[in-house]
Amino acid sequence: MLRLAFKPQPQRYCAPNSACPVGRRGAVSSRLASTSASAPATSISTSTLPAEKSSNRKLLRDLKNEPVNSPSSPISHIANSLQSRASRTTETYTAFGATKKMFEACQLQADYKIPQASQPGGVVPKTAHGEDLGVGEGAWYKELGLLPTFSTWSQITFLHMYLLTVRLRALPSPESFRTYSQHLLDNFSHNAEHRMTIYHGMTMRGIRNRYLKDLFIQWRGVLAAYDQGLVSGDAVLGAAVWRNIWKASHVDPNAGGDGNVPEEMDWRKVAAVVGYMRRVLVELSRVPHEGLVDLVVGKKVFGLTRQDWGLVGTVYHLCVIQRA
Repeated sequence: MLRLAFKPQPQRYCAPNSACPVGRRGAVSSRLASTSASAPATSISTSTLPAEKSSNRKLLRDLKNEPVNSPSSPISHIANSLQSRASRTTETYTAFGATKKMFEACQLQADYKIPQASQPGGVVPKTAHGEDLGVGEGAWYKELGLLPTFSTWSQITFLHMYLLTVRLRALPSPESFRTYSQHLLDNFSHNAEHRMTIYHGMTMRGIRNRYLKDLFIQWRGVLAAYDQGLVSGDAVLGAAVWRNIWKASHVDPNAGGDGNVPEEMDWRKVAAVVGYMRRVLVELSRVPHEGLVDLVVGKKVFGLTRQDWGLVGTVYHLCVIQRA
């Protein structure tokens, strides 16, 4: 009788997503075990690992070996980076609040209102040059005789913003100066646009944006002109004040041709503004950074005083005596 003997074959499986059959896990494991037992042991170099795994191992080794408080420690580096970012974020909020308060002190120096703009059917009065004429209080309108218009307000506000900008240049870092000066200019833009809407009837945003761009160009010119005046002397600074605030006019703004107000410009007014700028810059330079906001907001530094006029009167009389 013929007997057929069949040799059992190991069961084979197919790996997932593969067309090639692989042996049973037990057979594969035993084969790998026998191979590893017979083959010499080899070490895997970190240079053959991917760059990401190698850098991770280096970071873990650094974290293990270096002290946490070491300046070169990765933890210290990360902590310093986070602290620097947090400091910049905190400074931005601090600068926003501080510059908002200081700008309010700047714009109040020549604040004005136009009551007719809020009255139904009200007619806003005009100047001889066609500007909307408002109502203003304070030394800039009463003593210097300037007209309460948007142009006057913007230029006098620019003057006080410039005085603050000179002081802000002494901040510890250029980044701090840029942050504070940018927020100061942003506050001006918001206030100017608000005035355009409620006082001057500029309801179209496109028109307001065009005026704001023009004001930004004026601001850059103010910075250059007053900087040159501070360096070159009072005569150059006075010329810059005359061009910006009095619009380079030789005629008094209130002169109407009726003889009540002299036609000729009173140059002592320009000299008083120059002396005022010098005095404010000196007072701002004496206060530390922490006390700057309190000095400006507390109405202790801004505003024409008798001291400014007294200095001009003394110089004027000395000039008269020398000419005689």
